[in-house]
Amino acid sequence: MSSIDLNSDLGESFGQWRMGDDDTMLGIVTSANVACGFHAGDPSGILRTLRAAAEHGVTVGAHVSYPDLVGFGRRNMDIASDELYADVIYQIGALQGLARVAGTRVRYVKPHGALYNTIAHDRRQAEAVIEAIQDVDASLVLMTLAGAPLVTWARDAGLNTAAEAFADRAYNADGTLVSRREAGAVLHDADLVAARMQRLVCEGVIECIDGHDIALHADSICVHGDSPGAMALAGAVRQRLTAAGVALRAFAGPHS
Repeated sequence: MSSIDLNSDLGESFGQWRMGDDDTMLGIVTSANVACGFHAGDPSGILRTLRAAAEHGVTVGAHVSYPDLVGFGRRNMDIASDELYADVIYQIGALQGLARVAGTRVRYVKPHGALYNTIAHDRRQAEAVIEAIQDVDASLVLMTLAGAPLVTWARDAGLNTAAEAFADRAYNADGTLVSRREAGAVLHDADLVAARMQRLVCEGVIECIDGHDIALHADSICVHGDSPGAMALAGAVRQRLTAAGVALRAFAGPHS
């Protein structure tokens, strides 16, 4: 693969509480998954992030979530299909309005946290999200966990998809992410992470937690910005890929 997208979850600060360093991360990534207010983010902060993304030429996606501010969107919810459908439409629509004012536009959708993990394998909830995206704007790309059943369901429904890999997360042998509750689930060594991502992009493989390689195709790599050393890790990934001759570009096209 000669090119790859780098994405990060941004716009997650809320009031006086600050999450990550959006300005610095926007100088590293090519796509920004911007919170829509359901798991994090307030309108003025989201607008600031969108304006900064536009200034950096970074493509914007809607980071939709379960309605879970207290749990940061990481709590599973057995939510009714019609409610989930409406929630996703509401979040995309809100971000589209703010993005328009910021001089950019929403190009894709990346579910957040528990919603992301659930719809990767839960067909009922997945179909509610797919239908919501289609009814709002069928040209939006759905970012999905690489190798998940959701990829097939979305494509069969007519949505374009982008497969995502995670730079700082450990993988199980079946291609799923190791639960954050387990030791070794989150990786912190920037050099190790950068080397893993170079192998992923250039060889199409990633080492799973039991030590052997598994095949994995990805259109985008997520570099989280909310952990200690996140900026150094993201910068190391970008530097390593660039040195290897890999072009960094957004999978969903230009920012406007």
